[in-house]
Amino acid sequence: MTISKLTTRGSTRLKEHEKRRIVDDTSRKRRHRKMIESLDADNYHEDPHADLVMSKKIPKFEDNLETRTRSKKKEKSPEYYQMKFRKHILQLLDEDRVEAETAGRYSYMDMASEDTNIPYRHFCAVCGFFSQYVCLTCGMRYCTIKCMDTHTDTRCLKWAG
Repeated sequence: MTISKLTTRGSTRLKEHEKRRIVDDTSRKRRHRKMIESLDADNYHEDPHADLVMSKKIPKFEDNLETRTRSKKKEKSPEYYQMKFRKHILQLLDEDRVEAETAGRYSYMDMASEDTNIPYRHFCAVCGFFSQYVCLTCGMRYCTIKCMDTHTDTRCLKWAG
C-alpha cells in the first residue's frame, strides 16, 4: 500500500486541540460566575410539579381500592410550606448579619480563618474527586481520561464565543 503525499498522518487529539478556542482568564471567570448563578437560580425556583392535580379516579400507590375514602379538604404538610417560603442564600446571610448586629455577636460573614501553609485542594469538575489536570481551553479541572472525555463533550468552553 502506498500513502499519497496528500494524506497526512497525525494525532487526532492534536487536530481536535487545534479546533478549540483558548479562552482568557476573564472569560473563564465570567463563565464560572454564570454557571454558579444558573445553578443557584435552578435551586431557588418554584417546583413546577408541586400543584399538579392527578385524576381523582386513579388510586394512589399506597391506597387500596376498598379502603379509599374521600376527604373534604386536602391538608398541606409542613414540607409544602417550607418549599413555598424558602429563602435564597443571600437572604439568609443578610438576615444573619442583621440578627448578629442586634444580638451583639459575630455573623457568618464576619468569621474568617487564618491563612494556611497547606496548598489548596483541587477537585474534579465532573466527579468531585481530587484532580491533577487542568483543561487548557477553559481551566476546569479533571482527574482521569474518562472525566476529561465527559468534560470535553459536555462542559468545556471549546466552542464558546
